[in-house]
Amino acid sequence: MFGHILRAWKNKNAFFYLILIPLSWFFSAMITVRRKAYQTGLLHAYTLTVPVIVVGNINMGGSGKTPIVIWLVEQLRNNGYNPGVISRGYGVNRTKPMQVLSDSLASQVGDEPLLIARRVACPVWVGKHRTDVGRALLNGYPACDVIISDDGLQHYQLRRNLDIVVVDAETTNAQYLLPAGPLREPQCRLDNVDAIVCHGDKVSKNIKDKFSEHAFEMQLHGQIFYNLLNVEQTVTADYFKGKLVKAIAGIGKPERFFNQLTELGLNVEGISFDDHHVFSAQDLAEISAEAIIMTEKDAVKCQSFAQAHHWVLPVEAKIETGLLTLVLAKLKTLQ
Repeated sequence: MFGHILRAWKNKNAFFYLILIPLSWFFSAMITVRRKAYQTGLLHAYTLTVPVIVVGNINMGGSGKTPIVIWLVEQLRNNGYNPGVISRGYGVNRTKPMQVLSDSLASQVGDEPLLIARRVACPVWVGKHRTDVGRALLNGYPACDVIISDDGLQHYQLRRNLDIVVVDAETTNAQYLLPAGPLREPQCRLDNVDAIVCHGDKVSKNIKDKFSEHAFEMQLHGQIFYNLLNVEQTVTADYFKGKLVKAIAGIGKPERFFNQLTELGLNVEGISFDDHHVFSAQDLAEISAEAIIMTEKDAVKCQSFAQAHHWVLPVEAKIETGLLTLVLAKLKTLQ
């Protein structure tokens, strides 16, 4: 269903907009009233005993939140903090909070929280209600002194001390809120956040012109591939030259991953799946190729049926140093 809506957004179907734009206005009014209710105290927001940093976005689809969460964890640990991560966990319908371990199943905890847990040495917990999840994490890990909420910008029930919003080209070009467009909140929401991370050069220039003091550029870099069946085996892009290579991506912006492979000099055929697609062994068995390359997010769902020709390209966020300076300064004021 969501795939049909995405195609309608891209094709700018006139009949589609005629039906959904009034619903978009209603959605805008609802989220504005809800946010004001939390700001004025009409609805109660809960405060945890440690600072909360939210990493989110104002549009649907992948914009690069997970690499930023991983980057934040690493940077905070390097500066003496003991961070923890909380998440809703896409597709997870758990009322009771649950810790994510490196051997957890993506079907039980969500693909992104599992990826974070495998990449960083910090507690990661998921659950339906972020306040309860945050409390459970702190009960289990009392040494934790800062919590990062993955994709919690619109979850106003949990008070936050720092909002970091990721934007990409789709964010800046979008005109309508859900369901007529991909926006979760109006673009004016960017006026009231602490930091904006720009994913992409063109986005960075446009956003920095308007939000110069708290806008920071991010690039995702990755050059070393690892084998999904034998993670100790690593290669560079040269390994795939002369081979029939196909790439799969079940992420919000699959073309971004395919373009990255092209920039590394690979000639690949990209095969797109819906975001958060639940991969099966059959999905990959039907792909005829000497090598299949995937993202880390997809790899956590394919680990159990990995084959020797399955490869993964991990990426790391490179973010302007000003963002870390801003985050550390804010945390220092809260001590």
